Amino acid sequence: MTTATRDLAGLTARLAELAPGLRVETGPGATGPYAYDASNYRVPPRAVVFPRTADDVVAVLRACREAGVPVTARGGGTSMAGNAVGPGVVLDFSRYMNRILDIDVEARTARVEAGVVLDALRSATALHGLDFGPDPSSHSRCTLGGMIGNDACGNRSVRDGRTSGHVEALEIVTADGVRAVADRSGLRAAEPDDAEAVRRVARLEAGLRRLVEDNLALIRTELGRIPRQVSGFQLHHLLPENGFDMARALVGTEGTCAVVTAATVRLVATAQASTLLTLGYEDVVAAAEDVPEILRWSPSAVEGMDEAIVATMRARRGADSVTGLPEGRAWLYVELEGDDQAAVDARAAELLDVLKARGRMTGGRVVETPAERRSLWRVREDGAGLAARLVDGGESWPGWEDAAVAPESLAAYLRGFRKLLASHELTGVLYGHFGAGCVHVRIDFDPATETGRTVMRRFVTEAAALVVEHGGTLSGEHGDGRSRSELLEVMYSHRMIAAFAAFKKVFDPDGLLNPGVIVDPAPLDADLALRELPLVETSFGFPHDGDGFAGAVRRCVGVGRCRSDAGGVMCPSYRATGEENASTRGRARMLQEMVRGEAIEDGWRSTEVKDALDLCLSCKACSSDCPVGVDMATYKAEFLHQHYKGRLRPRSHYSLGWLPRTSALAGYAARPVNALLRGPLGKLLARVGGVTTKRRIPAFASRRALRKSLRTAKAAEPTKAVLFVDSFTRAFRPEIAGAAGRVLADAGVPCTPQDGLCCGLTWVSTGQLNVARKIMARTVAALDNGDDRPIIVAEPSCAAALKRDVPELLGTEAARRVADRVHTFTGALTELADEGWSPPPLPEDVVLQTHCHEYATFKGRRPADLLRRLGVRGVDEAEGCCGLAGNFGFEAEHYDTSMAVADLALKPRIDHLDGRPVVADGFSCATQIDHLAGDRGVRALHLAELLDPAADHTGETP
Repeated sequence: MTTATRDLAGLTARLAELAPGLRVETGPGATGPYAYDASNYRVPPRAVVFPRTADDVVAVLRACREAGVPVTARGGGTSMAGNAVGPGVVLDFSRYMNRILDIDVEARTARVEAGVVLDALRSATALHGLDFGPDPSSHSRCTLGGMIGNDACGNRSVRDGRTSGHVEALEIVTADGVRAVADRSGLRAAEPDDAEAVRRVARLEAGLRRLVEDNLALIRTELGRIPRQVSGFQLHHLLPENGFDMARALVGTEGTCAVVTAATVRLVATAQASTLLTLGYEDVVAAAEDVPEILRWSPSAVEGMDEAIVATMRARRGADSVTGLPEGRAWLYVELEGDDQAAVDARAAELLDVLKARGRMTGGRVVETPAERRSLWRVREDGAGLAARLVDGGESWPGWEDAAVAPESLAAYLRGFRKLLASHELTGVLYGHFGAGCVHVRIDFDPATETGRTVMRRFVTEAAALVVEHGGTLSGEHGDGRSRSELLEVMYSHRMIAAFAAFKKVFDPDGLLNPGVIVDPAPLDADLALRELPLVETSFGFPHDGDGFAGAVRRCVGVGRCRSDAGGVMCPSYRATGEENASTRGRARMLQEMVRGEAIEDGWRSTEVKDALDLCLSCKACSSDCPVGVDMATYKAEFLHQHYKGRLRPRSHYSLGWLPRTSALAGYAARPVNALLRGPLGKLLARVGGVTTKRRIPAFASRRALRKSLRTAKAAEPTKAVLFVDSFTRAFRPEIAGAAGRVLADAGVPCTPQDGLCCGLTWVSTGQLNVARKIMARTVAALDNGDDRPIIVAEPSCAAALKRDVPELLGTEAARRVADRVHTFTGALTELADEGWSPPPLPEDVVLQTHCHEYATFKGRRPADLLRRLGVRGVDEAEGCCGLAGNFGFEAEHYDTSMAVADLALKPRIDHLDGRPVVADGFSCATQIDHLAGDRGVRALHLAELLDPAADHTGETP
């Protein structure tokens, strides 16, 4: 046993003694994802602790102080400056300490634990017409504790300022394990009856008061100069004229002085009316020139971004993912708010006229619809991720992503900044809070090489001098972290740097709280995550990633959208479990650790990586919802292929992975096979095959039923398209092929059915890629026969496999030609149907479950949009995965997770149908719905069945 292992064992034993039941995780499988946040850094912790109470935090700090082990507090892990990684114990507050303790509507305050996600607080306060003002773009996953640590701002900071302006009191634990309360007038022990705690807190406060008294002139002249001056410590809040505001002084200390366990925050009234303007400009400098004029109109938000972000969003999610922008190469969003909509609209129109007269805009407009507003705000909110991996494949990194100047100095600063970029032959993607003078930028540094690190160090040092020259600050809301703490001496005098050090020493004399940040900083180029790695040989080609598999998993830069509880589909397993290791980000970080080969030494054979991937449903939602386009389903398939190469696989890989073959055989004796599977022998076979016995095995269709359906699906020659009869439709619901053929013929797209081929999906999802490649090659050879007609696939998952997996696994021109012809049933009706076609009468309202693979792969061709266009007034879409996800929900060990995922969005709608039909094109989705409510007579309809001109539209088809 090594000394480090022995010390860790001693620490965990001490923690078990001080806090029985405390969850402590060690080992690379647990700690790997916590070595990273959203920054450039990798600092592996010794252990991750998940506190449930403030007393747990006390125990951790006392044990770590005894052992001399550093402690880093962490919320959502979305820090872009390296503030949330540390070498000792990482405290994850987001898992359990995420309760809203009280909302006082009259006082307009809320008391929350440090791990509360901002959107959870906002949802709770919205019921009372209240909101928490600061709203960073990461609002769906950032925590209040993290916002307090960084002094976060957000899109509406011109109205609401920084988090520090909204904090009334902080409940903290000091480095020596004492609970205290920092409020607007000082510091006090949390337990006034604890004489020792009272004495220690009083001594601490006395030391702080002496520090301030000794540095009054220094603090008054160097701190609090501009609205976004977040760098360093905010000691000016402790000045006599500010009432010794200890709460606000601790905001922005990045966990270096105390650990925040809860906070009382001030709320603001929700605006009654608002209008959004989008303004186009030739470049960001021209946009910045108009900011001072715009600020005269008291906007609630003035946000800026350049064209690279918009181009990437359109490429990743479809052209219609960004609408409402005027002509230009850079844009401002300007939001005006008030009590009366007509008055706000009038102000917006007047402001637009004034800006047009100034002559800098290339265009401007009022955004009319809520849907357009949501779309535009999402582009801005995903800026960090979209800028990380651009449409041309280029990568960019933080490091100088948070500088701020006074708004009136912004244009001049940007001119100088762009010249500085050019002088170093670097390119930056700019966006940010232009109304507050805060510019976010990701730069195409090369932190993997020694030369690239040298360029990066030289650039950020010169950039620090530039921003100081313009009266600005190194950080405007992200904090200094590991990225900028070393540069504080460029911004502040030696005396102020010494005052910062003295402030921390009063709180943390042993330097154990988040070491290397702000005081005694680590070099900004130490602990960088990127390094040059050898190419990894894989089956998938990863054509969009320059370094193959290593470049693909490097797409994850930690922005953490996969940790959101709402919006989009990603990530169902995280939403069901709440575990970092069950998120897309957690899995990507484990794969990065595997490729790196340090903490995880056994590569593809790693059980830690296998365990991290185990709950991935392979839904592919991350390939669309993740701003950088992580495709965990493909990474998992590759890993399983490599992991089990030459080894015995899980039983379900054979029973479910080979389903297209076994189901084809079953079709020849469907009736006796179904009878067999419904009896006791069926349950025995399920257990032997690793399949859950809690589900009914779907009934196989007979070959006779298939032949009948194919006859009705076939249209008279000449036909305009090929109807690809996939393995699921062929084996379980051939009536869908008949209905699809009739609908397409009715819509002016007569089809020729193509039976006997397979997309290879089940072999891909179980990582049997050699078999998948053979199946795919046969299919491509049959389809790429000189025929250029569209290929229409009724089963969305098979359409997605033909569209994406086939060309990426085969890598041939023939595969790409076939992929280019593939349409889902929805896509075919959207793009190929006769212009004047109208379907039979449809219900006014439906419940819709969109297949995840269709959602992710076929952007801009959503079933919900088609249904509305065809006249369905109410489409109640279950936005999320159904939970079955192909083989996943049939595997015995995944049944509970599968049902937990269904509980998130699908089951609540199925439980409250109120007579509405359910539409679900995916076989998995329909099977899950049958499992949830089949015994109540609920059956999901394929869209083809709903639109079938031969159906009676009561849910039955001929």
